[in-house]
Amino acid sequence: MTTIDHQTSLDATSGLLKRYRQVRDFSERIRQPLSPEDCMVQSMPDVSPTRWHLAHTTWFFEQFVLSRDPEYRVFDQAYGFLFNSYYNTVGKQFPRPQRGLISRPGLADILNYRRHVDSAIEQRLQSQEIPAELLPIIEIGLQHEQQHQELMLTDIKHVLACNPTCPAYRRAPLADATPLPPLKFVDFEEGIYHIGYDGDGFAFDHERPRHRVFCDSFAIANRPITCGEFLQFIEDGGYRRPELWLSLGWQTVQQEGWNAPLYWIHEDGQWQTFTLAGRMPLDLNQPVCHVSYFEADAYARWAGCRLPTEAEWEVAAAPLPVSGLFADRLLADDKAIHPVYQGEGDQVLSQLFGSVWEWTSSPYTAYPGYRPPAGALGEYNGKFQCNQFVLRGGSCASPSEHLRATYRNFFPPHARWQFSGIRLASSPSTSNDR
Repeated sequence: MTTIDHQTSLDATSGLLKRYRQVRDFSERIRQPLSPEDCMVQSMPDVSPTRWHLAHTTWFFEQFVLSRDPEYRVFDQAYGFLFNSYYNTVGKQFPRPQRGLISRPGLADILNYRRHVDSAIEQRLQSQEIPAELLPIIEIGLQHEQQHQELMLTDIKHVLACNPTCPAYRRAPLADATPLPPLKFVDFEEGIYHIGYDGDGFAFDHERPRHRVFCDSFAIANRPITCGEFLQFIEDGGYRRPELWLSLGWQTVQQEGWNAPLYWIHEDGQWQTFTLAGRMPLDLNQPVCHVSYFEADAYARWAGCRLPTEAEWEVAAAPLPVSGLFADRLLADDKAIHPVYQGEGDQVLSQLFGSVWEWTSSPYTAYPGYRPPAGALGEYNGKFQCNQFVLRGGSCASPSEHLRATYRNFFPPHARWQFSGIRLASSPSTSNDR
C-alpha cells in the first residue's frame, strides 16, 4: 500500500480530520430541530427525506473510502441499494421518487450508521497508514455533504410547507437588513476574459479547465430583484401574458397553475410567504426567491432586460470576496435561514454570494476541454449536462466555506424549491435609462 510520508500525513490529516468533524457535525445540527417523523417525509419526487440525506452522505464515505480497505466491516449490506443516489457503476439504486417509503432503517439506525462510519474514517485519518489517494476523495465527500446540507434545508422547507398547520423548522428572527438601494446597472467592457477554476484548492471537475471567453460589453444589476419588484410583474398580469414566456415555460405555468413564486400565499388581500421560521408577511425589500428559470426569464423580458450568462456573472463576481448570508453563520447567530437584503459597504455589486442562487441564461454544459474523471466519481457532474440551466452565487441555505466565484450549480428550468432568485443583465447603452 502506498502511504504518504509521516510529516505530510500529520499536516494533511490533522486539518482534514478537524474539517471532517465540523462538516459532519453541521449535518447533525441541521437535523436537531426535526422529529423522527419529520425526517421520513418525501413531499415530491425532487425532495428526499432528511433521513435519506443523512444516510446517503454517510454511504458516500463508506463506498468510496472505507470499502477499499479489506479489513473494513460494512455496516449493512442493504444500505448500498437503499442509499446509493445515481452511481450506476457501483450498483443499483432504490427509486428516487419512492425514498419516503423507506420507513426502515429508522432514524436511530441511521444515526448509528453515521457513528460507525465516522469512527472508521476518523481512525484512518489519525493513522499513518492512510493511502494518499484517499485524501482528495474524503474532501470530495465533505463537499458532497455540504451540498446535501443545503438540500436538507430546502427539502424540509417543502415538507413543512405541505403541512396545513405551516409548522416552522426553527423559530428565529430574520437577519438584520440594510436600506435597499435603487436598482442600477454596472457596466463591463467587451473583451476576452478567463473563467473557470485554476487554483490549488478544491473545485469540482466541471469548474475546470479555466478557459477564455469573449464577452460583448454588458451591464449587470447592482443587486438581486426584490419581492416588491416581482410583485409589480404579478400585478401587471405577468403570469397571464404568454408573450413574456418561453413556450415550455408558458406550458408549465398553465399545467401547474402558477400565479406567484413558490411559498407565496395571497389571503384576505395580503401577501404572505412561508419560511423556515414559519409563515410571515411578505417583505417587499427582501430578494425574491423560489422562482424557476422560466419565471426569472419571463420577469427579465417584462423588465426589458435579460438574465446574465454565467460567463458575465463570473466576470462580475471574480474580484469580490465571498461574503453574504450563509446557513452556518445564520444558525450560529440564531437567525432564520431566509434571505434579506444586506448591502456590503462601498461594494457596488451586492449579494452576489449567499442570499439567493441567481439564474443565468446559460445551459449547463461542459467547458472546452472538460473530461469527466475516470470511475464512479466521473458520474458526479458530467452526466447531468443536459436540459439544465446554471445558477451562480449560493444562497442563505449554503454553507459559507463551500462557495467560490467559479462554483456552478444547475437545475432544470421548472425547479423552484431551491432558494433561487434573479439578477438582471442588459446592454450598457440602455441599462440605466429605465
